[in-house]
Amino acid sequence: MSTYSPDLRIELIANGAQPGTWGTTTNNTLSYVIDPAITGFQTVAVASANQALTYVSGSTATASANQAIYASLAFTTGLGTSFSVYAPPNPKQYVIWNNSAQSMTIYNSSVLGNTTAAGTGVTIAASKKVFVFSDGTNFYTTDLASVLSVVNGGTGVTTLTGVAYGNGTSAFTAATANQLVSAIGSTAVTN
Repeated sequence: MSTYSPDLRIELIANGAQPGTWGTTTNNTLSYVIDPAITGFQTVAVASANQALTYVSGSTATASANQAIYASLAFTTGLGTSFSVYAPPNPKQYVIWNNSAQSMTIYNSSVLGNTTAAGTGVTIAASKKVFVFSDGTNFYTTDLASVLSVVNGGTGVTTLTGVAYGNGTSAFTAATANQLVSAIGSTAVTN
């Protein structure tokens, strides 16, 4: 008898089970669970103001039956109003594209498949792409487009033009970038 892992719901075949067919189960797990969880992209058509992502135990070749597994999700809707999406109550990270004209909020559900929030969510403005991650209860985000300030341990740099390089006395410009590129034999930098 098989059991399932708690987060990705990977089928865990019992010792000695599925003689002659375990290879098919393993290949389906690799193709329809692990691969999409790492590199998969899925568009989700939102049909209601509160919609749970689909999630099944084991593998399925039907992507729409296992939306919550995918690494990257694009959301579309014709609702004309803000909407909420509920992921399973498991730790997971996503790249989210709110490909709609409305704002959306992603939450973890309190129970698999329901639309009751387990904790705090992340609101994503219309047309925005963001990285979100969950601890199984709350969702969090990081603004990948912003610069980490010097106070918070970053450089504060927003562009390479004018930044010191090499011995720290020369400013980085498109011309110096092209010199560097020429030295390593790749394509030139253009502005």
